[in-house]
Amino acid sequence: MKRPNVLLVTLDQFRADALSAAGHPLVRTPHLDELARHGVRFDRHYTQSTPCSPGRAGLYTGMYQMNHRVVANGTPLDRRFDNVALLAWRAGYRPTLFGYTDQSIDPRVALGPDDPRLSSYEGLLPGFEWELDMSGPHRPWVDFLASRGYDVSGGHLNLLATEHERPVEVSVSTFTTDRVIDWLRRRDSDEPWFVHASYLRPHPPYSAPGEYATMYDPADVGSPITPADTRHPFHDLLLTVDGVAAPTDEASVRHLRAQYFGMITAVDAEMGRLWRALRESGAWDDTIIVLTTDHGEQLGDHGLVQKVAWFEESHHIPLIWRDPRRSTAHGTVVERFTESIDVLPTLAESWGQDVPRQCDGLPLTPFLDGVEPPQWRDGASWEFDWRYALIPFDANPWPWDRRLDECNLAVHRTLDTAYVQFGDGSHLCFDIGADPTWRTTVDDPARTLNMAQRMLTWRSRHLDRTHTGFLVQDGGIGVWPPDAT
Repeated sequence: MKRPNVLLVTLDQFRADALSAAGHPLVRTPHLDELARHGVRFDRHYTQSTPCSPGRAGLYTGMYQMNHRVVANGTPLDRRFDNVALLAWRAGYRPTLFGYTDQSIDPRVALGPDDPRLSSYEGLLPGFEWELDMSGPHRPWVDFLASRGYDVSGGHLNLLATEHERPVEVSVSTFTTDRVIDWLRRRDSDEPWFVHASYLRPHPPYSAPGEYATMYDPADVGSPITPADTRHPFHDLLLTVDGVAAPTDEASVRHLRAQYFGMITAVDAEMGRLWRALRESGAWDDTIIVLTTDHGEQLGDHGLVQKVAWFEESHHIPLIWRDPRRSTAHGTVVERFTESIDVLPTLAESWGQDVPRQCDGLPLTPFLDGVEPPQWRDGASWEFDWRYALIPFDANPWPWDRRLDECNLAVHRTLDTAYVQFGDGSHLCFDIGADPTWRTTVDDPARTLNMAQRMLTWRSRHLDRTHTGFLVQDGGIGVWPPDAT
């Protein structure tokens, strides 16, 4: 078979347990389920950090946050790092983007302090070419709505918050799909393509389009996990932050959940349109489809919304991978722990490229072939940093005030235990085997110590390796050149 097309789809803020293929009793995602039947679904898949920019940095570079150091929406992505688009160029593709990548420019390549790229975190990952720029104010969609006679004076956020008032045909997700399909139909080249379709939904504001706004009865959406009686001080702080603390009245929470589920089914319908377009164009059997997300959504669980802290709901995400060249494992579900940093190494192997040495992740290729890899992790790890949310820049005179460096946490979880280490030295350890809601702490010091040692080992094994495989000796011993891919 010729070199494959690749369609990388990201859905923003999609939590794994809202996928009907994963057993959700209410939410309907028939087209994602179809993709899972024709591919491999990874059931224990995790993002390595939140919010959007940090989560996507891990996906695009194959690196843990402790190495790529994108810690917030607006933290620059270091220009020295390889990424999925640059890798695609080396493999002979022209990386094409519909949507956004949320990666801030490295200030060292800025044209000066007036460079407009320094004023927005919604920058373009180096290597991609925009076919549809949906960053910032979503200008193409807003202009489209204006051309249809809609009042757009309130801006894109208001338009997103009122999607329930308009038909599905003019929703932001349908608009994105229309542009992808139009591009596929207009192509006059037989060269394989690499498209990244980056969808906003089911991201807040919580407003499902058209009939999806009433698809789910708030009475049926279930109640969120309530906060534990005894909580870490950081959890208590989050419960006071506007935009992060969930509504306190039950009706508002149920409405929010119903709209979120509606957004999921609405964007699932867009996936169905993409699958049909690929089949109609004859590209279905020549296209690798990778579907995932940047992070999850609290959805009222633990008294929170959006994507914060250490909780499973913010970090457990879907991954479905369909490679038509590897049909042996189609329809299977992988129960091993996988991470978003595994996507780049897997694409590298799919394209016949070496896995970049910067990668902390591992190729998923053995799972796609239906075989057990020679070695694999037995847990998942992620990080969360909030230094820019709580402490103003002028409150940390360098070098003596290091409070910013305490505003972070790291998580390591296994099948039955989750350990959280905070930058201020405090910690939590949850017995998730006995209580999967992450509200019951471990009372065995030896078990807690074992998890702390596992985390320390994890961090020590994934330190930056830019030059660690090279020796300035006898013409260079080891990997050459030092940034070899």
